[in-house]
Amino acid sequence: MRLRIPNTFVLLFAILALIALATWFIPGGKYDTHLVNGKQLIDPASFHYVESAPQGLVALMKAPIKGFVEAAQIIGFVLVVGGAFAVVQKTDAIDTGIRSIARMHEHSALVRAALIPVFVTLFSLGGATFGMNEEAIPFVLIFVPLALALGYDTITGVSIPFLGSQAGFGAAFLNPFNVGIAQGIAGVPVFSGIGYRLIVWVATTSVTILFLMWYAARVKRNPTLSPTYVLDQTRRLEQPAATGLDRMTGRHKAVLAIFALALAAMVIGVVKFDWYIDEIAALFLSMAIVVGIVGRLGSDNWVAAFMQGAKDLAPTALVIAIARGTMILARDAHIIDTMLHGLMPLVQSSHPVFAAQKMYLIQSVINFFIHSGTGQAALTMPIMAPLADLVGVTRQTAILAFQLGELSTPMIPTSGITVGVLALARVPWITWARWMIPLQLIYLVLALVLLVPPCLMQWS
Repeated sequence: MRLRIPNTFVLLFAILALIALATWFIPGGKYDTHLVNGKQLIDPASFHYVESAPQGLVALMKAPIKGFVEAAQIIGFVLVVGGAFAVVQKTDAIDTGIRSIARMHEHSALVRAALIPVFVTLFSLGGATFGMNEEAIPFVLIFVPLALALGYDTITGVSIPFLGSQAGFGAAFLNPFNVGIAQGIAGVPVFSGIGYRLIVWVATTSVTILFLMWYAARVKRNPTLSPTYVLDQTRRLEQPAATGLDRMTGRHKAVLAIFALALAAMVIGVVKFDWYIDEIAALFLSMAIVVGIVGRLGSDNWVAAFMQGAKDLAPTALVIAIARGTMILARDAHIIDTMLHGLMPLVQSSHPVFAAQKMYLIQSVINFFIHSGTGQAALTMPIMAPLADLVGVTRQTAILAFQLGELSTPMIPTSGITVGVLALARVPWITWARWMIPLQLIYLVLALVLLVPPCLMQWS
């Protein structure tokens, strides 16, 4: 009898229930915090047990709606972006552009060889410099149909923007949201150590590119090897058939130009003006309005397309809400600090290399509950930094261990970004997780190896 794997909603709710159960056995605990330069930092020596707050059936049932409220910003962002992309797709400009790239891909060896490396590198640079994370979600809507048109699969289309940005975020060298904040908290000059971090970024991005190129070539030769083969066949039937009208018209070019300008404006806004979800959502909504006018869709067609795009992403919104609910249960039960405190003695080791590697493994575990680079830095670095001094690890190395721990994000079912991207692409988490296991093991080995040189050279 074949084992039937539960879908993403059932799996996430099961995790939610397990966390609620754990709150009855893990005692409550808390670190005191104090304000430093506008940031709430933990006092590493202040841990104390507090009255536990076990989360019962009522709390379990309320967690999804609380998650919806706390994740309202990103949920609204996903719905607006989905509607905006549906408007762009209604003009047929993206489908026509994809078919044009597919023809170039078919006839040009250079395009075939460069497509995955170029785009993964661009997304990785975004993660490494301005902290591209949620911003990668909309690109799934572009790269999945593009990958299918090129003879690859949905997994490849998801991986190019998602794994590209996540690899860059985890191996960042100028990301202010994890590197900058962690270094500031640890008392290390901000953005120092960039030389070795560039090596880490190149290694991580290269590994991601090579793995994706190997996988994409394998699936192109034999599509049935894809975990999403059945879904891909359905998707290909849904795509508009090629006709004699496939040539790019002036209207198509104008729509794509507006779309490209919006993406460029997003990058500039994030880097130069500290834009976040609200500003990016407003940008995409504005883009959709302009595209509707240029594409001559008319108000009725525009509204219908936008509503359909948002409607298609309703399951994604619910998945994000449940994922956020897992963190809410652990936080309300006061067990996050207790788990962190319990992990600290495990860092003790006979050699700094092993201590640094244990820090990385601990940060990977913490990443299951706290997915924000900024939040995780604020929670863990006040403890990890002085702890690093005690075990002979430099603070710069402790920060790198914290960063590399975020390479586990693509496998984590409690991450709103991960499950949101997968729901958007209609890929079950368990299907993705099975596919990710080899690459995640490669990331694990790579991280352990990359932590050796800093310990040997006392990187500071």
